[in-house]
Order: sequence, then C-alpha cells, then structure tokens
Amino acid sequence: MSVLEHIGELRKRLIAVLSVFVIGLVVGLFIAKPAYDYLMSQEPLSGMPLHTFSLWDGIGIYMKFAMVISLILTLPFTFYQMWAFVKPGLGKHEQKATLRYIPFTLLMFLIGLSFAYFVVFPMAYHFTTGVAKQLNLVETYGVIQYLTFLFNIVVPISLLFELPLVIMFLTRLRIVNPIRLRKMRRIAYFVMVLTGTLITPPDVISDLMVAIPLIILYEFSVYLSSIVYRKQLEEQAKWEEEYGS
Repeated sequence: MSVLEHIGELRKRLIAVLSVFVIGLVVGLFIAKPAYDYLMSQEPLSGMPLHTFSLWDGIGIYMKFAMVISLILTLPFTFYQMWAFVKPGLGKHEQKATLRYIPFTLLMFLIGLSFAYFVVFPMAYHFTTGVAKQLNLVETYGVIQYLTFLFNIVVPISLLFELPLVIMFLTRLRIVNPIRLRKMRRIAYFVMVLTGTLITPPDVISDLMVAIPLIILYEFSVYLSSIVYRKQLEEQAKWEEEYGS
C-alpha cells in the first residue's frame, strides 16, 4: 500500500472508533441515571446535599457519565482497530499473540478504576474537605464541580493502568524493548511521581501512595516486555538455526 492508502486505512479505523464512541454515548445516557444513583448512595455522598448552579448542570451530569461509560465500552474496540491496522505487517504467530491482549484492556481499565475510586479519591476528598473545615468554610458543593473533581482523578489513573498492555503490544511489534524501557526509567519515574503529585493532596504520604503503585506498574510493564522480548529472541534463534544455512 502507498502512504495515501495507509492514511485512508487509518481514517477508516478512526471513523469506526468514533462511531462506536457515539453509540457508547447513547448507551451511556441510559446507564447514567443508575450509575449516578449508585454514586449518590455511597460514602461520602450519602446524606450530603449537592447543589446545582446552572440550568445545564443536569445535562452535564448525564454527559459526564455517558462519556466515561462510552470510554469503557470503546477501549477494547480501539485496541482491536489498532491491531487490525498493523495486522498486515505481522506474521501469523504475531497476529495471534497481539490479538490476545485486547480482552484484557477492559479488565485493566476496571482495575485502575477501582484503585482510583476506592484508594486515591477518598484521600483527595478527605484532604480537601479537611482544609475547608480548618478554615471554617461552609461546605456547599455543586454537583458538576464534585463530579469533575471525581472524574479528573479516576479517568487518568484508569487509563494509566493500560500501560502494561500497551508496552507488551509495542514490544510484540518490535517498536520498544525492555532495554530501551530500562534506559527510560528515570524519565518514567519522574512522570509517575509528577502524576501522583498532581492528582493527590499536597502531602508526601498521599503522593507516595499513588506514585509507588504507578512505578510498580511501570516495572511490571518492563518485566512483561522482557518476557515478550525473550520469546522473540528465541523464535529468531530457531528461525536462524533452521533457515540460516
């Protein structure tokens, strides 16, 4: 295929992803109300009044939930489209090996979602409300502001939990390898610590409680990359032994 044909193929894949995302938004609009009711029944929201400061806040709630739900539904399809785009350049064994990663995208996102919601978010919430109480401020929260605060923490961390799968996928495509990832360790650590600092309260304990799991996640990604890379070297050695002469 020529460069223009590759661009046309990529365009088709992007349109397909956007179409599924739009369908996911429609589905998300129906699921938004049960999801909202569930969040409202959980701590720390149960019994705490939330206020609306705009006529558009109700619609904004539906759209925020619909976008997150659509993102969850679209992620596996997006990874499949990535795989389908590079599939012609892969051998049959590589095609099967990379295809196996796709079902795990949803699982890793849900694990990240659980970690962010049950661990990181409570820390951030209790810190911010604690500061408000120390300043003798009357806590009057807008529902949009609360949900924006929640999703700004939950969604980025959930996406970061896709890192091991992305690294394995790129290693299988021979774009990255564990040697290169180890050389990038300092930069990666800096990014992880910076992420933990930005999305948590400004105290060392909270920062470490988020940064350390993210660093472990990166090291786990490097470990998985080394497994994939070792298998590639073994396959290459067998091929050379069989056909090298």
